[in-house]
Amino acid sequence: MDRLPLPRDLPLPLPGDPLEFQLALVVLFAVHILFVNLMLGATLVGLYHEWRGRRDPDHDRLAHEIAATVTVNKSLAVVLGVAPLLVANVYYTLHFYSANALTGLAWIMVVPLVALAFLLTYAWEYSWDALAERKGVHMALGGGAAAIFLTVPLIFLANINLMLFPERWADVRGFLSALALPNVLPRYLHFLLASLGVTGLGLAAWFGRRSYPAAERFTTLDNDALRRHFLGLALGASALQFVAGPVVLFSLPERGLSWPLVWLLLGGATVAGFAVWRLWVEMRARRVGLGKGFAVVTILLATTIGFMVTVRHVYREASLAPHRALVAAHSEAFRTRALGASMRAAAGLLEPGETERSFSSPGQRIFTVQCNACHAVGEVRVGPPLEEMVAVYAGDPDGLIAWVRAPGRKRLDYPQMPPVRLSDADYRAVADYVLNREWDEGGA
Repeated sequence: MDRLPLPRDLPLPLPGDPLEFQLALVVLFAVHILFVNLMLGATLVGLYHEWRGRRDPDHDRLAHEIAATVTVNKSLAVVLGVAPLLVANVYYTLHFYSANALTGLAWIMVVPLVALAFLLTYAWEYSWDALAERKGVHMALGGGAAAIFLTVPLIFLANINLMLFPERWADVRGFLSALALPNVLPRYLHFLLASLGVTGLGLAAWFGRRSYPAAERFTTLDNDALRRHFLGLALGASALQFVAGPVVLFSLPERGLSWPLVWLLLGGATVAGFAVWRLWVEMRARRVGLGKGFAVVTILLATTIGFMVTVRHVYREASLAPHRALVAAHSEAFRTRALGASMRAAAGLLEPGETERSFSSPGQRIFTVQCNACHAVGEVRVGPPLEEMVAVYAGDPDGLIAWVRAPGRKRLDYPQMPPVRLSDADYRAVADYVLNREWDEGGA
């Protein structure tokens, strides 16, 4: 792991508690992804019904009304996507921006692709009557929007997934190679099924409500038929998640797996099982309107989504933990070296040829380079003189080494000492140099 291509992290504190960022990311992302699901799912379902509408005018009219929901949901998806993106930028700065850079052109193309999809969805919705006799052209507009809506989440998913594998960054050569990393395509399948499931539930609520004038708009479709049709879509997509979910789980590298994650997965799967059963009961019931059963299904599926979003976050945190610790350690070592260099320069110890100077022992060399700017013989510089250090730690080199590794602050008249990162051998050498009073022979 020491050879990972990890740059140093930003030496800036978070503008809030990390737990607040994690909670905000889970909640904000869940709300954003809800409308992404509705946007993509409705586009695909609308195209399907428009295709069927070539022979059945009722399905064409239904497709037109579904298309009207797409433009609303895509606007909400984009607006609500700003907040979780900003949170991810701040909380996962190093990993997020590295993934952005490595996916390259594909990531840069997200904004123009979304803008083009906006134009296509508006054209699809508002040219319905004008292109009624040219269905191939009209469906191409919706198909183009659907293709973009299918592509943008794949780019985003590849980017987010790439965050989890810093050890693979040196091997990534753009978006296509990022797709080859574990878990991307299984998660994408999981996302597509979720989009169809959420859309089915949303359209069942929209077209199955009592106030919807189905009799005025359709010849063969009524509220109950529409409700059961879209509940069937939600049921089928949700049931298939019991296949897609294990595929996603087994494609995950095991380093992010843990017992809390397993319990969350089991909890989500249990709630999802009840949701599928209630969907089956609700779909087979013949009634006008939605009823209490629909509310139960909605609550169960919303709870399932909450479990799944939390699982993703818990896995991401566990997977990144060793890499973040490594970056923090290297960053601290860099800051320690930088501080030492600045203090030596301030003390006038960096003279030409300093690195070529001969030393009587390794301990003298390390002390001169690392410690002499703050500690000297017979005088107080930034820290106490060597005589005082000998008086405190005489016969206790391990105590001195422990202090240098993780110093505290014993006296208010001295500033806080930064930790000094050395090898075990170097710690021992400098402790021997100080406590054996080798500095008495030639000064320090």
